[in-house]
Amino acid sequence: MVEVDKQYTISEVAEITGYLPHVLRYYEKEFELDIPRNQSNHRYYTYSEIELFTYIKSLQDKGFSNKQIKLILKSPEVLVTCNEETALTNISNSEGMDTIELANEISQNLQEKFFHQLEEILESNKDYNAQVVKELKDEITALRSELSSKERDVLICENAKLKMKVKEKSYEVATLKEKIKKLEENKSFFHKLFNK
Repeated sequence: MVEVDKQYTISEVAEITGYLPHVLRYYEKEFELDIPRNQSNHRYYTYSEIELFTYIKSLQDKGFSNKQIKLILKSPEVLVTCNEETALTNISNSEGMDTIELANEISQNLQEKFFHQLEEILESNKDYNAQVVKELKDEITALRSELSSKERDVLICENAKLKMKVKEKSYEVATLKEKIKKLEENKSFFHKLFNK
């Protein structure tokens, strides 16, 4: 059992991982690993580095090449987004392949798998999705009806207010007509009075 806080020598790590010391040094260069060193410039390994070598060994056991393992170590999100680690083994091993081409091929494989799984999920949940859409449609219809009802109530209220204003103005007009009539009567009275 590996202790978390302990520092291990290269020979101890060789026993734990099953790699020979010269292989550990080779993988340090091959995979550009940052192995810590003490004041005497000797390598020492912690739980983290041992886990890393164990992970490399598990990838090799699954058939990954060193080039693929290096890509995985530099871009761990590739494996995180893909549940099947073997998806990377489908990539052709041509020596001239650059990392951009490799990344595009991986992305294409993941995209195809994603859309295939999405179609399966949508198909398996078709009845449920139809029910949800129907419920949403009914809710929208009910909201529209409620909104129309509220708008109608507001219009009725506004109509009543306008009718009240029309009555008030009609009363004012009638009052003004009455005053004009009295003024005309008074005018005609004074006119008759002074014309005689």
